[in-house]
Amino acid sequence: MNAIRETNFQFPGQTGFYRGKVRDVYSLGDRLVMIASDRISAFDHILPRAIPHKGAVLNQIAAYSLQSTRDICPNWLISSPDPNVAIGWRCEPVRVEMVIRGYLAGHAARTYASGLRTLCGVTLPKGLRESDPFPEPIITPTTKAEEGHDEDISREGILSSGLVSAEDYAQMESYTRALFQRGTEMAAAQGLILVDTKYEFGKKDGQIVLMDEIHTPDSSRYFYADGYAQRQERGERQRQLSKEFVREWLIANGFQGKDGQQMPTMPDAFVKEISDRYIELFEKVTGRLFVKDDSKNMTARIEENVLAALALI
Repeated sequence: MNAIRETNFQFPGQTGFYRGKVRDVYSLGDRLVMIASDRISAFDHILPRAIPHKGAVLNQIAAYSLQSTRDICPNWLISSPDPNVAIGWRCEPVRVEMVIRGYLAGHAARTYASGLRTLCGVTLPKGLRESDPFPEPIITPTTKAEEGHDEDISREGILSSGLVSAEDYAQMESYTRALFQRGTEMAAAQGLILVDTKYEFGKKDGQIVLMDEIHTPDSSRYFYADGYAQRQERGERQRQLSKEFVREWLIANGFQGKDGQQMPTMPDAFVKEISDRYIELFEKVTGRLFVKDDSKNMTARIEENVLAALALI
């Protein structure tokens, strides 16, 4: 199975390069070329094998979602000239991630189960069960760490520390709620429930701008709407649309990213299963058919498409 592990391009006017966990980012002055590789990470570790089509899935979901929300909030994206590529404006990142939650799940559920009834300064209602909806979505920000893990922070903590001005934070809150409402409506049209997600913002020419990917299974949690109420009533786990199954496989094979643990070998059958699941995610989230590219030289295709797009900007 052909997959893109990494890229090593030298584009005209290139001024910098950064390799993240999943994306290779090329700087060209005030623009960025982000190439979504097929690397996959879990527990803050990059897994040893790349997953065919994963990068194209995430990049295309993100582009679809950014284009579908541009009327709500300006964003960084200029174009997506290739299934694995997004070209956009360089922005100055705001060092806060806006996490918004419609349901008690994930980190919020673990906090609640520990007995705490506040999260990031937000009071949580009493009597909730895991996967229950909140009376209204709550915003639980985190710091955006340069290294290591992001940390929970309250609105008051953000403002008192000067991480973000009161005016900019109010704008980010407003955008976050409106984007989550749009994402919720788009998910519902596909038979899904948008449980929680995160938005990253930056500033360009003094304006708050939405950055990075949005509403992808790597940055969001979805439940299947069909059977949700019945599963809640019976106290069963909800069916999720996310990469949680990858984490579960790693845990079952003795790996959670802790010191001394060895990354398990991923057999071909599991790599194919992950690939198939990501394609299923794309089609379920967007309602569109995923078109595979199984050509032997995908990097040549990417380079050709990026150069053609840059010539038009």
